[in-house]
Amino acid sequence: MFFHFSFSNYFKMLRLAWGETIPAVRWYFLAVLLLWVPAVSLLHALCFFLDGILFPGLWRTEVREPIFVVGHARSGTTLVHRLMNRDEGRFSSFRLYEMYFPSLLQKRAIRLVMRLDRAALGGAIERRVRAWEDRHYAAVRKVHKMGLTEHEEDDMVLYYSCASGFWITKMPYMGDLDFYRVDEWPERKRKRLMRFYRDCVRRQLYLNGADKIHLSKNPLFAGRVEALIETFPGARIVVPIRNPEETIPSLLKLVSTGWRRLRWPPERIERCQRILAEQSFHTYRHPLEVLERHPQTRSALVDYRALVEDPASTIAELYGSLDLPMSTEYRALLDDESARTRKHVSGHSYSLEEFGLEADSIETRLADLYERYGWKTEGESR
Repeated sequence: MFFHFSFSNYFKMLRLAWGETIPAVRWYFLAVLLLWVPAVSLLHALCFFLDGILFPGLWRTEVREPIFVVGHARSGTTLVHRLMNRDEGRFSSFRLYEMYFPSLLQKRAIRLVMRLDRAALGGAIERRVRAWEDRHYAAVRKVHKMGLTEHEEDDMVLYYSCASGFWITKMPYMGDLDFYRVDEWPERKRKRLMRFYRDCVRRQLYLNGADKIHLSKNPLFAGRVEALIETFPGARIVVPIRNPEETIPSLLKLVSTGWRRLRWPPERIERCQRILAEQSFHTYRHPLEVLERHPQTRSALVDYRALVEDPASTIAELYGSLDLPMSTEYRALLDDESARTRKHVSGHSYSLEEFGLEADSIETRLADLYERYGWKTEGESR
């Protein structure tokens, strides 16, 4: 069980940083890539190696029938993941801090420190961490609840392997770096990455309980559904579907806000926006095409409107598609959630024109989905 590090991605990122025309940006990312990343990755590699020695039971831990929630960002992946995680005792998921520290040894050490802090210091360390979270994630929390102890996207566990799409949020070199189309990667590179990811999931199950089901939420994994089915026999796939005229500008707004905060030049941002918008069409189509090629894979398509209008019935139908029994306690919890969700009205609005997109063009390219979900007939398209 060795830590995976993508040297090909790393050296490509170094070349891009070295060729950066903005001096402050160039030296910042060179410092990150030459000093910080190697140091942290070496620490992770050492701890990863020690896991196999210190925790022999890890070798016997199996990943059985995991569930992957994929689909376009802003389509309801987070809501599905959050609702399913409320089924107490059934699922295991990564929390954000557990992906920053992917080895079992690190996770155990952090949990020990947390217990000692509460017992001996009255939670003093925890209060400081919470204050840092409030400052660091303030801007993001306006559109997405984020924190070190929140359940987050599994892709973050690949960050210090230089294989995570989250690097694009800091280094907008879309078109030069590819963390998304994993299904199209060379076989050897793809399998190395996915074996490592499986080892990370195995550690999380060992930590949370080997009898649990791994539950993952990753919009970026829409580009690796084939690899997920290949790596995890018995994998179950959930694909939330929402009107692309709502999801695409929402994603572009979210990512562009971060790029502007890092003071990337407008022309760079606009180029990446165009590439990301084009990738969105693949995100809508690819999971459905893969599932069509694998009819034996248990899967569920979730209409976002139904999910928001009636979470209880929608999740119950999803459970049926995935062969998951539902307890009466969890059904009652979902009924309460339905009452609260119906009162929620999003305060965010996004304009296609702001990003040079046209509703007619989107509808033309995804015409079958528009017809299938009746977006236009219900007045949801612009």
